[in-house]
Amino acid sequence: MSRVLNSVVEAIGNTPLVQLDRLTRKAGVTGTILAKLEYLNPGFSKKDRAAQGIIAEAERAGMLKPGQTVVELTSGNTGTGLAIICAVRGYPFVAVMSKGNSPERARMIKALGGEVLLVDQLPDSRIGEVSGGDLELVEQAAAELTRERDAFRADQFQRDGNWLSHYHGTGPEIWDATGGTLDVFVDFIGTGGTYAGVTRALKERNAAIRCYVVEPQGAAAAAGEKITNPNHPIQGGGYAMADLIFLKDVPVDGYLQVSGDAARDATRLLARSEGIFGGFSSGANVAAALQLLAGDLAGKTIAVVICDSGLKYLSTNLWDS
Repeated sequence: MSRVLNSVVEAIGNTPLVQLDRLTRKAGVTGTILAKLEYLNPGFSKKDRAAQGIIAEAERAGMLKPGQTVVELTSGNTGTGLAIICAVRGYPFVAVMSKGNSPERARMIKALGGEVLLVDQLPDSRIGEVSGGDLELVEQAAAELTRERDAFRADQFQRDGNWLSHYHGTGPEIWDATGGTLDVFVDFIGTGGTYAGVTRALKERNAAIRCYVVEPQGAAAAAGEKITNPNHPIQGGGYAMADLIFLKDVPVDGYLQVSGDAARDATRLLARSEGIFGGFSSGANVAAALQLLAGDLAGKTIAVVICDSGLKYLSTNLWDS
């Protein structure tokens, strides 16, 4: 039932789950892909959930004082979510970002009242392609700023509010929408919070559901692969980090690698066949699902997350014809 919300924060979550039959037909595979449209959250990404979970956890635990500044390292999506939460809750917010991230993200954070600190990339890095080394520079800047301003560090790679937001929200929502008739879940990992939360929720309900980690080709550290392409174009993940804390003790049924070209092609196919305007990592998830349906899992039902909006990539080559 429709109701009047007290703030836009209450609009986070309960996103639609859409069957991609037109896309699978055009791709020539048998089976079903179900897309969780997280780009329809207020900040246009799944990271709104994590931001809400982290701030709520910090308030409950007394770690965040009224009016205290919040600082976070971000590729832009968590920063946008935090800018929204902080605007509503009354906290100043500073996003620390690599200059390699698409500028749309920084502009959106500023529009929402946040401050943005941009950090130079490594000399061999390219605009639009943020490596693990670039992220280390951003981490150093975020840690220094947190000390200087006596701020609360949102720390999306460490705070349990991240994965718990998907354990209590995204995972059960997928289960309920499908009535449990689901075979597979795949997820492109950044912090690993979405994968960990959704996988735990689904496996508790049916341990036979197979869950796969998705990474870029050449930067599949979680799979134990040698890093040959840290400067891949899939923003928001694939940082070649093998020790993501949220993946510890979480079941992984397999690891999938997706090239930048495959992610780009799938993102475009998603837009043109289904009218779903997702971003690069959304395409990576769809490409991974298509891999599985073209192989041993033909005919199965696979859930994926449409992580963020294609609007955040208009300055990149994602939409070049």
